[in-house]
Amino acid sequence: MGVSRLDVFYRRLLLSKLFIGGWGKPEDLKRIFEFRKIIADRERCKFLVPRDYPVHINKTEAHADCYIHDGVFISPLEHLVPGILPTEAVKARFQFIVPKRWQINRPVCIHLAGTGDHFFWRRRTLMARPMVKEAGMASLLLENPYYGYRKPKDQLRSCLKNVSDLFVMGGALILESSVLLHWLEREGYSPVGMTGISMGGYMSSLAVTNWPKPIPLIPCLSWSTASSVFTTGVLSKAVNWSELEKQYAIDSVYEEEIIKLLEYCGADSFKMAQEFIKHSSGRVNSFQHLLEQPPEDGVPVDCCSRVGGKAKMGPGLWVGEGVAGDKLDTILSVDNTKTSFDTLPSGYQANKSLTGMKANSAKTCRPSLHSESISFMKGVMDECTHMANFSVPVDTSLIIVVQAKEDAYVPRTGVLSLQEIWPGCEVRYLNGGHISAYLFKQNVFRQAIYDAFNRFCLKYPHLV
Repeated sequence: MGVSRLDVFYRRLLLSKLFIGGWGKPEDLKRIFEFRKIIADRERCKFLVPRDYPVHINKTEAHADCYIHDGVFISPLEHLVPGILPTEAVKARFQFIVPKRWQINRPVCIHLAGTGDHFFWRRRTLMARPMVKEAGMASLLLENPYYGYRKPKDQLRSCLKNVSDLFVMGGALILESSVLLHWLEREGYSPVGMTGISMGGYMSSLAVTNWPKPIPLIPCLSWSTASSVFTTGVLSKAVNWSELEKQYAIDSVYEEEIIKLLEYCGADSFKMAQEFIKHSSGRVNSFQHLLEQPPEDGVPVDCCSRVGGKAKMGPGLWVGEGVAGDKLDTILSVDNTKTSFDTLPSGYQANKSLTGMKANSAKTCRPSLHSESISFMKGVMDECTHMANFSVPVDTSLIIVVQAKEDAYVPRTGVLSLQEIWPGCEVRYLNGGHISAYLFKQNVFRQAIYDAFNRFCLKYPHLV
């Protein structure tokens, strides 16, 4: 199947560049990757967000068929990885659209925002208000970090400044979704599910991997990893590769230290690992075992099961008091970001303003630099967004994926399918591409939501 011409044309109309600031601070990437090891394993982080985490409703507006509540709470990520969020993004904001009259039960679907979906009007107009009329279903719209009221002052529109910003956004949304799911349970709403379109589909999928109960999930126009989006999809043309290549070449920390933290090693990353090793002259020992023991039958290796040093978490844990266990206390604390400066190999000349700078600036012109940067991008994206790197949702039969056949934004070639990672999930394909599906198939997305919720009610009537 080819790619949509509309997708390609639409991308050419947008001239803004992604990641103009580069990869992000190496110390931030290290903290993010360490935290990813924890939230990727559902059992290890079940007490990170307490069930009574405070949520506040600030304002309520009455409309003809619904009430719209505006709410806020502090992102748990600020407690767990202090200082990683921009100041503007620490306070999470949401809108809760509730029908004045419920039809059956009190179902709520949480909608996470796609790329460029600032504030709430788009999701409210295209999804939430129609869902009130069609199914009497409530919607909760969470605002993404880096968007709307949570957008840093130095960020241009929707263009994330650093690659690391996307991973911070994902970690924040996983935890913030848990806050909202707990809150909805306390308020007596049921069933509760999650959805999102494009990037919102990825983020809702990540959030559900962390939830310890059966839950409907409807990711639309997303797939198993975001790595293909930024390396082979049409959005790869918008990436500021010149800045990324420059930083990768000049600062040794990326290819000498950060690569060693990348743990996803599924079948679709095996070639990537070989490229890393070939281009880094044997320095990347963390991937050597892949060459000796390649994955069998295309099945991704369960990386989470190999992560050592489990954080000690107990039922009395409260995020406001810090997290028990050496992982979060010693690695994630804002006071312990010294690792990139103070734990360098002996003989490494570090200057904190130009840490890890290579003496030979000619390396910025090495022929393989572009391919190395693309491989590194795939590695870090897979580390933080590949679904095989996270726990499998509790009940995959409640997952209905809606995908466009000719999607040029979310390539499916060369990556594991969601059916392989989540056996039992359903995938529905639409004709056309990413843009046409978003513009003209919102009703199909809503029908998938209703079907997934009905499936939950039939399978778990005692939980409704």
